[in-house]
Amino acid sequence: MLRIHSIQSLGTVDGPGVRFVIFLQGCHLRCKCCHNPDTWDMNAGKEMSPSELFEKVKRYKEYFGTDGGITLSGGEPLLQSKDAYELLALCKEEVINTCVDTSGAVMNEDVKKLLSVTDRVLLYIKYTNDEDYRRNVGCPMHPVIEFLGYLDKLSVATTLRQVIIPTLNDTEENILKLKQIRDEYSCVDSVELLAFHKICETKYQNMGIDFPLADTPEPTKDLMNKLNMML
Repeated sequence: MLRIHSIQSLGTVDGPGVRFVIFLQGCHLRCKCCHNPDTWDMNAGKEMSPSELFEKVKRYKEYFGTDGGITLSGGEPLLQSKDAYELLALCKEEVINTCVDTSGAVMNEDVKKLLSVTDRVLLYIKYTNDEDYRRNVGCPMHPVIEFLGYLDKLSVATTLRQVIIPTLNDTEENILKLKQIRDEYSCVDSVELLAFHKICETKYQNMGIDFPLADTPEPTKDLMNKLNMML
C-alpha cells in the first residue's frame, strides 16, 4: 500500500507534458524552505494500493500525449520505493511515461528497483556544499551526489532543480558549482531554477510550528533572470 498525501490529475510543472502527479506522504528531511510541512508525517495521509492508483492514472492517459505521464512526488517518494515500483511497473506496461521527483537522499535495493522503471528523475540539488546541506536540509550532500552518479550509470534522464533562496544560495558561486555538477553527469539534460516563495506560511501557522525562513525575502525576477543566464 502507498500512503498518499494528495493527487493532481493534470499537472504541468512536475515533469514534461501533462502529468498525473501523486504526492506521497512522509519525509525524513527538514528543509528550511519546505513548502509542504503537512507531508512530513509518515503515518498521515490515505492508503491506496498500486493497482488502485494505476486505474486512476489510466483514465487520464489520453491527455498525456507523447511527453506526459505519471510523476511521483512528495514528501519523499523514495521512502515508499517498494510499492512505488509496483505502480510504475504497471505504468511502463501501458507505455505511460514515468517520473520521480526526489531529494535523492535515499539509496537501497528498493530504490534501485524503482529507478529501473523510471524514465526521468527530477532531482533537487538544494545546495552545492556539504555545510549548507547539513544546516538547511538535515542531511549531508554526498548521498545526493552518489544518487546522481547511480542515475548516470543507468542513463536515467535527469532534470536538476534548485530553489533559489536569497542569502542562502543566490550567489554566482553556487550557480557555477551547480553548472559544474550538470556538466559532470551526462544523464543531466536540463536545470531548473525555482524561485523561493512564502505562500506556505499559513500551513506552518495551522500546524503550530515556525517557518524557519519567514524573514527571508523572495528572489526578484531580475535576480532569477541573472542566475538563469549563467547556466
